[in-house]
Amino acid sequence: MHELGITQSIVEVCSANAAGAPIARVTVEIGCLCAVLPDALRFCYELCTQGTVLEGSELDIIAIAGRARCRDCGQDNPVQDYCWVCACGSANVEFSGGADLRIREMQMR
Repeated sequence: MHELGITQSIVEVCSANAAGAPIARVTVEIGCLCAVLPDALRFCYELCTQGTVLEGSELDIIAIAGRARCRDCGQDNPVQDYCWVCACGSANVEFSGGADLRIREMQMR
């Protein structure tokens, strides 16, 4: 479960930036193509925040769709995973966006 390591990193970054102040909410953006399961991240978040300035804080997750552009016909579409075939029947696609995970904001108490 790589979500545990990712969650630990989120907690470390937020804790370092909070400078000891308690945090009420953390908002993260998770791309659909980055292979992170939001439910697993929420589960790990509750565990990883215990005993930190984030304990009791809320985790908001914003799902970001990926994009795929067909190299044959040029059609551009939102996608939820890498198993996408263009309406023209081509699998010759270029993926963009949706593979990132970033901390969008944190709200202090």
